[in-house]
Amino acid sequence: MSPRTDALRYHSEGRPGKIEVVPTKPTHTQRDLSLAYTPGVAEPCREIARSAEESYRYTARGNLVAVVTDGSAVLGLGDIGPEASKPVMEGKGVLFKRFADIDVFDLELDAGGAEDVIRFCEMLEPTVGGINLEDIRAPRSFRVERELRERLDIPVFHDDQHGTAIISGAALVNALHLVDKSIEDVKIVFSGAGGAAVATAEHYLRLGARRENITMADSAGVVYEGREQMDPYKGQFARDTEMRTLAEAMEGADVFVGLSVGDVVDREMVAAMSERPIVFAMANPVPEIMPEDVEEAAPDAIVATGRSDYPNQVNNVLGFPFIFRGALDVRARAINDEMMMAATRALAKLAREDVPEAVAAAYGGERLHFGPDYLIPKPFDTRVLLSVAPAVARAGMETGVARREVDLEQYRAELEARLGPGREFMRRIINQAGRSPKRIVLPEGECERVVRATTVIRDEGIGTPVLVGRQEKIREVAEREEVDLRGVEIQDPESPETRDRRERYAGRFWEARQRKGITRAEARARMRDPMYFGAMLVESGDADTLLTGADQYYPDALRPSLQAIGPEVETPRVAGLYLMVFSDELYIVADATVNPDPTAEELSEIAIVCAEFAVRFGVEPRVAMLSFSDFGSSRHPAARKVREAVSMVKERRPDLTVDGEMQADTAMNAETLRQVYPFADLDEPANVLVFPNLDAANSAYKLLADLGGAEAIGPVLLGMAEPVHVLQRGASAAEIAHLAAISVVDAQAREKGGLDDGELIAE
Repeated sequence: MSPRTDALRYHSEGRPGKIEVVPTKPTHTQRDLSLAYTPGVAEPCREIARSAEESYRYTARGNLVAVVTDGSAVLGLGDIGPEASKPVMEGKGVLFKRFADIDVFDLELDAGGAEDVIRFCEMLEPTVGGINLEDIRAPRSFRVERELRERLDIPVFHDDQHGTAIISGAALVNALHLVDKSIEDVKIVFSGAGGAAVATAEHYLRLGARRENITMADSAGVVYEGREQMDPYKGQFARDTEMRTLAEAMEGADVFVGLSVGDVVDREMVAAMSERPIVFAMANPVPEIMPEDVEEAAPDAIVATGRSDYPNQVNNVLGFPFIFRGALDVRARAINDEMMMAATRALAKLAREDVPEAVAAAYGGERLHFGPDYLIPKPFDTRVLLSVAPAVARAGMETGVARREVDLEQYRAELEARLGPGREFMRRIINQAGRSPKRIVLPEGECERVVRATTVIRDEGIGTPVLVGRQEKIREVAEREEVDLRGVEIQDPESPETRDRRERYAGRFWEARQRKGITRAEARARMRDPMYFGAMLVESGDADTLLTGADQYYPDALRPSLQAIGPEVETPRVAGLYLMVFSDELYIVADATVNPDPTAEELSEIAIVCAEFAVRFGVEPRVAMLSFSDFGSSRHPAARKVREAVSMVKERRPDLTVDGEMQADTAMNAETLRQVYPFADLDEPANVLVFPNLDAANSAYKLLADLGGAEAIGPVLLGMAEPVHVLQRGASAAEIAHLAAISVVDAQAREKGGLDDGELIAE
């Protein structure tokens, strides 16, 4: 699939765009609505009317940022106007939410000039806790930000200018440390003299660079005293010099900072720099000079770019979410120079610390450690939130712009809670899969969703997809869906090339099933079926995991694997669970796929295998055995079955936290458990929910997904002799890729005899 098609589909499928507004309070009853609106809403209104500061207490203002643009300088696209800039601003909102749990209103203005933007933001001040200016062209952007910082009593931050300054500043601090040079002495050359370049140069001055050591060049050449083509902002960096070209300026320079356009620097210019030069070529998508060319010209150079496919990506997402997080949480009146400096110092310090294995795994499994190829942290390093936001908050308090004092230790704990186990669960699974990728058999290889999923599986480093089906048909689907099949294996059971393998599999299958009514001829016939052939790839050890069911009903998808592979000998109970991932919590629902009406014995086995799965994946299980009855309140046989199952689990596994029979709302309400049922072994809400039958579990997980907003990951099949997992029919490409990652982790755990406790969730 082409990048363009991918991008358009991503933005248009389902609910158009990338963001939505959801209520944070109950709105289910008339009482809820009377509190949310009239007459109850009058009470917070009166409190805020007495003191405007109370708006932070009674409204979402304290966690709300406006992303404001006029669309006049959209990165890589130029002056495309407010409507066309909206996808970018929505994207900014997604990053705020994803990395720092900050809500955003994206506001694209049809503004006639700087004064319109300024006046709009002035009127907006009572609504939000801060304003992120975005993609406003220079020099208009300088005036807008300067005047708003003077006029408003909330943080105003132009990320295009200061974001690059803050992140590249951290990289510069660490690069200079590695080359043993002092920032006061180095000669710095800028390619570009727009808003980002001027702000970055000013930030470097605050870091200790000397103005006389900074040379700035734009499309007209070096910015020198007396030059006509010069606005007052870049004019403050005009030098009394005879240099007129970028090439002349780079002779003997220690640091090059590119914030311009691609391919304006050649190898000869880099070779003319000092020993161990620092080259920050940050134009996107094409840098001023490619890292390969820098290495050829100066093998001892330290290089950073704006691209994710090279080391040291200067990515603004390392800055703005966490800077605003810290500023909002102390209710800062501004984001001042000291707060931006604190962010730079925090990032530089974090990069020198040991990198957790989980972070390294997210980036190809390479061992990351401080050095020329690791100057700044990676965006998916959750420690950035815990480092930068407190540093910014501290600086805000120390410089007197904070309205609210916070205890920094307690604040870090609050930030940790924002990360939430559910939100990060799938990334950790993918990271773990990438540590030891496996060969993943997909027997429905002609299904377009399965073909599309191979791109994610391959690109995320989960494993090698093995598509089973007619080769010609698979390639036809791939071409239609614009999927690149490089790195994807195709196994065609009908092709002459697989004849020997097909015969070998038929023999193994017949030996296993000959006393169950299968003849040799039938075994040979079944090996032409992709479902059976795929299962035998795993059974024979020619592949590691099997993922099936994307285009079939669950029983039909499971049957070939049960016949070809079968359940584990020691734990003959096969069951299926779903991982229900909410924004801040994870629940396991079982058995939702296999056992229609389990006996008490079978129900106890299901509870145990689910709890063991939770432990293996780093979740401390709190198991609730669900019923329509609470602790003997009914003598119905269905309730008695659950009660007996609980006794069996406690007898066999006294180490597990499990209780029941109980109703679902009881299991999820800590107050009810503690006050009404203080004798219960559960004193916290359950996270493993074992239902009494397939009807209940299957309905529950679908309701949680469709009405509760949870992401259903699964089904995860437990109890098979090999890593086999059966998808929900109609699963999307993303869901297929997610279950593929789980299947790989399952295979890894079997190899090791189980993952270390907490290896995923508790990292």
